[in-house]
Amino acid sequence: MADTTYAVLRDQLHEERERLREQLQRLGHGPGARPDFDENFADSGHVTAERGEVEALAGQLHDTLEEIEDALVKFDAGSYGECERCHQRIADARLEAMPAARLCINCASQRR
Repeated sequence: MADTTYAVLRDQLHEERERLREQLQRLGHGPGARPDFDENFADSGHVTAERGEVEALAGQLHDTLEEIEDALVKFDAGSYGECERCHQRIADARLEAMPAARLCINCASQRR
């Protein structure tokens, strides 16, 4: 894969990381965030349901953020694009579709 393609993928990962951090901040997660679960609701049952939905979404966003941060660490270490299971090169098409991919397509399909 060309160095320019790697630069584009790295930029995409940085942009996605910032977008996820902003979303987590708005959901009340992260430094300086303040969740507003208890505002504008008439009963605590509604608040509890809202809190559960937000916590589930925040968990998914946090997991995705970790994957992106791991990919950026791999860029710095020089191991970006290497399958974590078989240690073979991940296909360029897979990296372009999923810049934070940890597994090659063969290992990912075996996992299912």
